[in-house]
Amino acid sequence: MDSPRTQDAPEVDAPPTGVELTRLRSAELFRDLHDAGAPQHLRERARDDLVHLHLPLVEHCARRFRNRGEPFEDLVQVGTIGLIKSVDRFDTDRGVEFSTYATPTIIGEIKRYFRDKGWAIRVPRRLQELRMQIGSATAELTQSLGRSPTPRELAEAIGCTVEEIVEGIESSNAYSTLSLDASDDSDDGAASMLDAIGVDDANLEHVEIRESIKPLLDRLDPREKKILLLRFFKNMTQSQIAEEIGVSQMHVSRLLNRTLVQLRTSLEEAD
Repeated sequence: MDSPRTQDAPEVDAPPTGVELTRLRSAELFRDLHDAGAPQHLRERARDDLVHLHLPLVEHCARRFRNRGEPFEDLVQVGTIGLIKSVDRFDTDRGVEFSTYATPTIIGEIKRYFRDKGWAIRVPRRLQELRMQIGSATAELTQSLGRSPTPRELAEAIGCTVEEIVEGIESSNAYSTLSLDASDDSDDGAASMLDAIGVDDANLEHVEIRESIKPLLDRLDPREKKILLLRFFKNMTQSQIAEEIGVSQMHVSRLLNRTLVQLRTSLEEAD
């Protein structure tokens, strides 16, 4: 007796993977976002959902830059800016996956963050980019010329003026700075840069006294004011002052003492 014919079991489609579900959901949300006839609040919701849907992509890109001195949360936040830009600019008719399109933008935003964050002094982005161009052009010209290129040769290679090259080279000094407390780490305990570029101003502590006494001096008689000027600013003796103003040395002494007592009393009353 012939054995019964074995029938082939019907094929069962495999359930979609998480990546496929994300791709399908992304396509659906982009249709809602680009639907000009849809209500504005629905399009805004689709935009928000697209951002939240692809946050794992941002986290994946941010992990490439971990352990570089910046908190992971900050990198995710910066990368999310690139994700939002990608959502707003993406064209579904290009025939590429959104993740393929968004990844370079997200990584570029994070790299730009490191580039801006790495400068000790904030300089315009134009100069930051010019500095990078100068570095690349310098390496190429040094290899081809066998020597360091001149600013004019760099300007011709990059396509800018010599003045811009000089400005770009000078801006490199702002990339990293040296602490005023830093020394040359020599064994003789060399002074720090702060010790080398400045000293304490001994007259600084007298600024308040000078400013307080100015209005008091303005109220003095011209002769008393002249005696103070000759004695304390021109370092003349009382005898020399007496000859200068035509009075006796004893009279100069009395006028000087009286004036000083008057100024001291006025200062104490002001305090």
